[in-house]
Amino acid sequence: MMADNIFMKIIQRTIPAKIIHEDEWSLAFHDINPQAPVHVLIIPKKEIRTLDDTTEEDQSLLGHLLLVARKLARQLQLDQGYRLVINCREQGGQTVPHLHVHLLGGRSMTWPPG
Repeated sequence: MMADNIFMKIIQRTIPAKIIHEDEWSLAFHDINPQAPVHVLIIPKKEIRTLDDTTEEDQSLLGHLLLVARKLARQLQLDQGYRLVINCREQGGQTVPHLHVHLLGGRSMTWPPG
């Protein structure tokens, strides 16, 4: 079931993506439908559907995703600020059943986001 989602296909390299980071735990790539001048998705290589599906065992992985976001924000020169978003389930705005962090920047963000 999870192997059919678009993010797993990107991890498996069966569909292309503009990848900007990869390590043993995660992969990051530019979103194909950007909501800001910079819009990167950071995903774990481990199959996790939503944030609600994480466990205590995922604590290091979750921290790693945030550190990757910080590294990429610096790399992408988002020194004026950026936003990190994790959508959870359909009503939370999650459209792909694979945990992911949105890194958004390059413009002023408004609040509330929507």
